[in-house]
Amino acid sequence: MALGASSAQAWTRSGGGVGPRGGTWSSSGSGGCGGGSCSHSRSFTGPRGGVVTNSGQTTCAGGSCTHTGTTTGPYGGTVSRSSTVTR
Repeated sequence: MALGASSAQAWTRSGGGVGPRGGTWSSSGSGGCGGGSCSHSRSFTGPRGGVVTNSGQTTCAGGSCTHTGTTTGPYGGTVSRSSTVTR
């Protein structure tokens, strides 16, 4: 993520738990906004050790906002997406 933790709009989160069969999971994330752009990064680790990561950025200027993002699954497959909204 390009934004530092000192950003006034920065956030972080983390969590975890134990599932019904005793497996544990955990998640963490961070993000922030500044200069007309917001970005985030998240990670989830499942009870079998598989990791899913997700990151994205939204930038707004001149009446339109563009979002790009990437999600990577536990087996290495990646999905990328992009969209633009114009007011």
